[in-house]
Parts: sequence; C-alpha cells; structure tokens
Amino acid sequence: MTTSLSPGAQTIEDRRTQPTDEGDHERFSHYVDKDKLTEAMVMGTPVVALCGKVWVPSRDPERFPVCPDCKDAWENMRDDSSSDD
Repeated sequence: MTTSLSPGAQTIEDRRTQPTDEGDHERFSHYVDKDKLTEAMVMGTPVVALCGKVWVPSRDPERFPVCPDCKDAWENMRDDSSSDD
C-alpha cells in the first residue's frame, strides 16, 4: 500500500505566529488587542502580543509582571500617536 499526498498539496509555515519559546516570556503578562484577547479566552485561539509572543491565554495576568518588551512597544505606540497632534 502506497500513501501519496494530494497533487499540489504542501505545508506552509505561517511565520507571523511562530512561537517564541525563549523561556522569559512565560514569566510575564503581555499586551494584546482587547478584542482578540476576549475571542482567545472564549474560543481558545492563539493571540500575538506586542513583543511577538504567541500563546493561548489561560492564566490570570494580574499574577505576573508586565513584559518589558510589550511595555516598551506600547509606550512607543503612544508616543508616536501623541506626536501627530
């Protein structure tokens, strides 16, 4: 018995959702879009934080300090928007 793939079928890696598993990201709470967070909590779908971490949120973020990379990204976004006035 020979197993073959469908003609034209291929695996495509989505680099936007590549998990960053460097260890330190697990010790922080991260900034994500509020609507996406709500959907992720209900549907169990992964979210992407401002720092690039990809995960399915399941823990209480109040128990962890804020990710310094997310905080820097958020502050830079706020600085950019306030300079446009």
